[in-house]
Amino acid sequence: MQMLEKAPAKINLSLDVLYKRNDGFHEVEMVMTTVDLADRIELTPLKQNVIKVESENRFVPNDERNLAYRAAKLLKDHYGVKKGVRIFIEKNIPVAAGLAGGSSDAAAVLRGLNRLWELNRTTDELAELGAQIGSDVSFCVYGGTAHATGRGEKVEALPAPPPCWVVLAKPTIGVSTQTVYQNLDLQEAAHPNTEAMIQALKDGDFKSICGNVGNTLEGVTMNLHEEVGQIKDQMRQGGADAVLMSGSGPTVFALVEQDARAQRIYNSLKGFCEEVYIVRMLGYRE
Repeated sequence: MQMLEKAPAKINLSLDVLYKRNDGFHEVEMVMTTVDLADRIELTPLKQNVIKVESENRFVPNDERNLAYRAAKLLKDHYGVKKGVRIFIEKNIPVAAGLAGGSSDAAAVLRGLNRLWELNRTTDELAELGAQIGSDVSFCVYGGTAHATGRGEKVEALPAPPPCWVVLAKPTIGVSTQTVYQNLDLQEAAHPNTEAMIQALKDGDFKSICGNVGNTLEGVTMNLHEEVGQIKDQMRQGGADAVLMSGSGPTVFALVEQDARAQRIYNSLKGFCEEVYIVRMLGYRE
């Protein structure tokens, strides 16, 4: 029996860094939502008691560096499972892009193996376990739209945003999240109005959502990589309703209501970036 799971990407409508905690992590407050760009996870039982990770994408590691591998190992260790599994990852989300691709893969493995191995754990239990793997994994277990606090592991559901197009563009650069945080000056950084974003979602007010997007890390990454600012400028010139960098970058997204305008922005970026996508907002828990 084979189990299939979808692992959708996320974008940050709002990302605020509040302070550095005693444990070395930063206290964050985020509003995240899923988009219809997804990896596909195939889980196949193995007779041997091993975890095998495979992918046609050469940038996807097949060992403990892979969050999907760590998710399977965590379930095996936590619940004493003596079974093997082959995890095949069809990679559609760009790697190291600020879109939580690895975290979403891990979350999909937690959900899928919960069914395959008949563990009968609740979504809340899986999300709590996921926090041990990475800060975004808990949100990705739930999906949809949420307000996340702590390191990102405390997740409260929010209403889905109104439907719109999302244009994603990832420049051909790598961004180190650690480097971004090391260069972050919380006194100088811009801090978004998270409460206003939450209210805009509750009201279903697309204009207010667009007016309240913000990311405390964006300025740092833009100083390190001018390409991020160039993509933002191009999206604005194309008539995007809102433009923001997701996570620690380098992917930039545009929210666009009109189909023709979204297509125009997408076409204008194709010559500038290799990885450009035009997708719909998901925003709801599946």
